[in-house]
Amino acid sequence: MSTTVPWHRVRELGSKLTTPLHPDDYLRLVNPLWTARELRGRVEKVVPETDDAATLVIRPGWGWQYRHRPGQYVGIGVQVDGKFQWRSYSVSSPPERSGRTIAITVRAMPEGLLSAHLVQGLAPGTIVRLALPEGDFVLPDPPPPRMLFLVGGSGITPVMAMLRTLDRRAGENGRAMPDVVLHYSSPTPDRMIFRDELHAMAERHDGLALHELHTDLDGMLDLADLDRICPDWRERETWACGPGPMLDAVEAHYEEAGLADQLHLERFSLDLRGEGGEGGTITFRNSGKSIEADGATTILEAGEQAGVGMPFGCRMGICHTCTLRLVDGTIRDLRNGDEFGQPNEPVQTCITAAVGDCTFDI
Repeated sequence: MSTTVPWHRVRELGSKLTTPLHPDDYLRLVNPLWTARELRGRVEKVVPETDDAATLVIRPGWGWQYRHRPGQYVGIGVQVDGKFQWRSYSVSSPPERSGRTIAITVRAMPEGLLSAHLVQGLAPGTIVRLALPEGDFVLPDPPPPRMLFLVGGSGITPVMAMLRTLDRRAGENGRAMPDVVLHYSSPTPDRMIFRDELHAMAERHDGLALHELHTDLDGMLDLADLDRICPDWRERETWACGPGPMLDAVEAHYEEAGLADQLHLERFSLDLRGEGGEGGTITFRNSGKSIEADGATTILEAGEQAGVGMPFGCRMGICHTCTLRLVDGTIRDLRNGDEFGQPNEPVQTCITAAVGDCTFDI
């Protein structure tokens, strides 16, 4: 009778044979995806979507679990000019129970170093670093019977994961897709990511109504038109994702209607609420340096200004590369205003600011 040796036992034996090196140091020579030190993935293919957008199909390696919820994002780290650059991108593929890959869809931005590299310069076979899925802009399970999606530009990417999930479920159980209205704003038809797939999906499902707005020709969405586009929008849960001005207008419209609780927003830029903080003297104990900083300056920025070699990755609170140990004092999370100050607490320096004097172990 044959027996199977558990993988963790193989790793334990390997650690004894490869001391003083960790077995991961050897495993990654055999397969670069075999490492427990960090999450990695290999780019399997790059699929052009428009002239300036592409879908990256990635095969995650050791430690990844295919349990993301439709609408969540992942962190991806890619080496550019010798330094890892981190960003977050929505997963555009639906969760796969027996999946081997995930997909992110990226639009190259004129000022975006990493986005342009991912779309135009990343070759299949490239090994990337990954951060686990996060985010609350997700499709509920079960979904509500009636939904409204308001998207602009690359804001379609998290919504596409939701629509693909609904489409797959309808195909598996033979039931109709829920009542979904999708309003998609894009400068031109050619720049609409997933346009052909969305048209095909709308043809398959009577419950999916697709409205296109080409802003270069027709102007921006006037939210007063919602009564025409979706007469029962007040009775629907709404998911909105797109450029900041669009989301600001949607948020104000729903608040004015008293429907803020029915609105789910996803912003692609970090919203730091730095105003109102106290600031203080930030001391970097091991470096012997300190600096005065106001309440809107992040610990990371203050350390860089003081000449401390601060670790960082994404600068958006995703990759945790910038985490330091707080020795003493209180800091404030600039994303939500929460304050905390337990000694020895790990702190993400790119999204926090000082509330009075504080000391870090670096």
